[in-house]
Amino acid sequence: MNYWLMKSEPEVFGIEHLKACREKTEPWDGIRNYQARNFMRDGMKKGDLAFFYHSNCKQPGIVGIVDIASNAYPDPTQFDAGSKYFDAKSDPDAPRWLMVDVRHVRDLKRNVSLAEMKQQAERFGDFQLLAKGNRLSIMPVSEAHWNRVLELEKRSRE
Repeated sequence: MNYWLMKSEPEVFGIEHLKACREKTEPWDGIRNYQARNFMRDGMKKGDLAFFYHSNCKQPGIVGIVDIASNAYPDPTQFDAGSKYFDAKSDPDAPRWLMVDVRHVRDLKRNVSLAEMKQQAERFGDFQLLAKGNRLSIMPVSEAHWNRVLELEKRSRE
């Protein structure tokens, strides 16, 4: 099993939106970054787990855990001229953009904030989320980093 981190703005699609999904899974669409796409295509598999990260908000941080409910498949929004994710250069015979389905597993007991993780950067080492200039919406998480976040979840805020 692999571990991931998936970022979304809570006002656009937050963990509360995912929990409210009637079908209990939701497509994680709109990825338009080649490196994030490649992570989905080449590494992300059904049954993997991901942290759900709220970005671009008052207190960015990890708020929950999701299950990757499908392997990557073509994102239909790339072919929909009415979608903000439309890509006129994407060929239906060789789709450029992919997505996966996700399912809510649980909320974290508390938000493990980006600020808190940065305060403990020496304990996280090379955690990609903490890298300067990191803007990827999907990234791999090592088992050690995964466990470190879960340890922080158990602590009261310092």
